[in-house]
Amino acid sequence: MRTEELTNSQRYPMAQHIEHRPLSRLIPWAKNARTHSDAQVAQIAGSIAAFGFNAPILIDSKGNIIAGNGRYLAALKLGLEMVPVVVLDHLSEIQKRAYILADNKLAELGGYDDELLAIQLAELRDADIDLQLLGFNNDELRVLLADAEASNADEAEEEEIPEPPAEPV
Repeated sequence: MRTEELTNSQRYPMAQHIEHRPLSRLIPWAKNARTHSDAQVAQIAGSIAAFGFNAPILIDSKGNIIAGNGRYLAALKLGLEMVPVVVLDHLSEIQKRAYILADNKLAELGGYDDELLAIQLAELRDADIDLQLLGFNNDELRVLLADAEASNADEAEEEEIPEPPAEPV
């Protein structure tokens, strides 16, 4: 079969569905180089409690965790019995090891548009969302929200149109 005739899933193997598995049947990867502090696990648990378990744990067909060790630890902390998983059975052993590192590192390489982030945070704060659930520390929030307030003040100044004088000169 020629490359042009392959479907996307044949060209780029992908998970087909989400399953629910007992947490007790998942196996953390012993050689995981990514660390999770107790504080971070608590933040992940808080996020799951507030928003739901929205990002499945990625596992191989034997139940070994490929990605989602932090979510696994948070689920333990919350006392969950079942968790959503996606089985990645298309990866070889060496691909699993490479993907584990790539998944963590590639996420770190992303950035933020600070202006848009500040606006989003201010809107969420104004809607009474607990910003501590989002993973930003207090210093980051203080700076970003100050930027949002400054931006709002600038916009307000730009929008002010003075009234014409009663008697034009």
